[in-house]
Amino acid sequence: MADRTNRHIIVNGIITISVLGLMIESIFEGWEFWVPPLLFAGIIALWVLHITEAVSERFREDLSLAFALMASFFHGVHESSFFDVVIITLLLFVTFTLLIRQIMLDMIFLEYVVVMIIQFILAFRDPEFTFSGLNISRCVLHICAALCAYFASKKIVNLGKEAEMQQAELANLMKNTAKEREDFLANISHELRTPINVVNGMSTLILKTEDRKDVEAIRAAGFRLARQVEDIQDYTELQRQDFALEENNYIITSLINDVITGFNLQEKSDYLDFVIDLDPAVPTMLRGDIKKLHKILRHVIDNAIKFTSEGGIYFKVSCIKKDYGVNLIIVITDTGVGMSRKDLFNVSRGLYQANKKRNRSTGGIGLGLAVVYGFVRAMNGFVKVESEKKSGTTVSISIPQKVIDPKPCLELEESEGKNILFYYNHENYAVPALRDFYRTMAIHLAEGLKFNLYSAEEIVDVKNCLKKVDITNIFLGQKCYMKDAKYFDELSHSGIDVAVTAPMKFRPGQGSNVILVPKPLYGFSVVRVLNGGRKLDDIAADEETLRPIFENVKVLVVDDEPMNLVVATGLFRDYKMITDTADSGKEAIKKFASNDYDIIFMDHMMPEMDGVEAMKLISEQAKVENRQIINIALTANVVSGAREMFIREGFDAVINKPIDIRDFERTMTKVLPQSRVSYERRTVE
Repeated sequence: MADRTNRHIIVNGIITISVLGLMIESIFEGWEFWVPPLLFAGIIALWVLHITEAVSERFREDLSLAFALMASFFHGVHESSFFDVVIITLLLFVTFTLLIRQIMLDMIFLEYVVVMIIQFILAFRDPEFTFSGLNISRCVLHICAALCAYFASKKIVNLGKEAEMQQAELANLMKNTAKEREDFLANISHELRTPINVVNGMSTLILKTEDRKDVEAIRAAGFRLARQVEDIQDYTELQRQDFALEENNYIITSLINDVITGFNLQEKSDYLDFVIDLDPAVPTMLRGDIKKLHKILRHVIDNAIKFTSEGGIYFKVSCIKKDYGVNLIIVITDTGVGMSRKDLFNVSRGLYQANKKRNRSTGGIGLGLAVVYGFVRAMNGFVKVESEKKSGTTVSISIPQKVIDPKPCLELEESEGKNILFYYNHENYAVPALRDFYRTMAIHLAEGLKFNLYSAEEIVDVKNCLKKVDITNIFLGQKCYMKDAKYFDELSHSGIDVAVTAPMKFRPGQGSNVILVPKPLYGFSVVRVLNGGRKLDDIAADEETLRPIFENVKVLVVDDEPMNLVVATGLFRDYKMITDTADSGKEAIKKFASNDYDIIFMDHMMPEMDGVEAMKLISEQAKVENRQIINIALTANVVSGAREMFIREGFDAVINKPIDIRDFERTMTKVLPQSRVSYERRTVE
């Protein structure tokens, strides 16, 4: 389309220049005075139609030819143009060959014949014109030149048509290839993810009963491979520009919790600080592609962790209100190695790694930033990367999101009279930027929740502050607490809520009334403490500390891979579910007819009868028998749009393989009635 438009511009440009020259010649030769204004009007009309595209493309081409032929005819019928006719004709052949239409060349040649006949008639009537040998040879030469140009132009047009046909066939082939590639991706994803699921599932089951480093290494490798398979697929879909956005409602604090969970699983989480600055004004519930948002955050944070050996990561979430909802603003800053200007220039140009050999030490296949840029742009957002060598990197992301619940995500039941003291000794931080991260987070939180904030860097500052201000809450780090544990234990019994940020394994002194706030400290944990001062045994009763139990829920797992059945059975047993299995869709239908199940987990790709067909037959049977059944697709097909396809076909929910525990728990609590779900404290591994 763009190439055709460029050709029209060239054709109209040549016509315009030629006609302007003809107008000048007409005026100097004293030809018909009324023709130049008409020619000028014709030029204006050509460009107006081209710019406005008021008529079809083919009509504009025909109009350009007609105008050029009329101008050429006007020039050719004058006696002084006898030997100039062929020049104009050659110019027309060259110009309209660009439009790859043979009939135009035929019309030009026909006009040449007509004009030359008229010229010969005029020449015979002109007594001053002599048919000398020179003039005759010139006429023959001109006619031969016109014939050669005509046949050469026709050949070029035929070649152009063949090229266009080949291009159309190639485009059609590419379209078909893209469809075949999508099917191939679905199959290869299933074939790769199925054994990965077995490795991850079996290693997880073993670790529930045995503490083995070798099995932990196997599981870690399995999870890493699963993510890399997913990254390759995401990158391929982005390159094809063929993927679907799947919008869902999500709670912003749940998203933050997922980020925390992912960080805590990292090896470096023991010595890197993770500072989360969540603006309390961010709406509680938003709507967007939460899965792609998870991937964006995972890639950016993983990159920050890989290239940060000391210090930590600052993760800020805020928003800007818009008519359509909000722009969700995410800023991730690390204290790592940073990037040079050249690195920044290359960072968004496909595959990029700061060190091409870094895979040996940090892992990764170099697709992370490419996927981030692709997903953010697909969601109509933008990414900005700022960095300096040895000074860390800041990645800023803005993504439009719809607002479902505009209520602020963090609120105090009563902010009046809240005097909060943050005690963080700067000597505990090897990188000065960390102190600034914590200070900024505390200030933003105080401004958003409207409480009085005080800070202390030494124990003497704490004591002085307590003398001057009626402090209601103290937040401090583990090192600060351990240094003066007895003092803070006494304070915890004096009516002041003392909260210590520390790993879940940490325990304060015996008899202490200190509140344990699991690392990392952020607004959600602070609000829970300020709203209730909850103690060690029941603080943070969310999915980080409590897990759902689905006791006596009867499920049927359908999968043609025996090891997948073993993994699923072991996993579901851990949630006190009653599990039955079937290795095909047909067997699932038979078992459903003679058993009463609450949920059926159905694999997608199975021989003879796939999961969708089996699910529909079971649903029809349940409808006839007036039975209630929940159908969940348990599948390795994670090609973009697959989830929507399953829901459209009739599944109640979708869980991807390898099974993500948190995804499984959320799905189950969503599809089951609350009466079938209980909770117990999550084991700290």
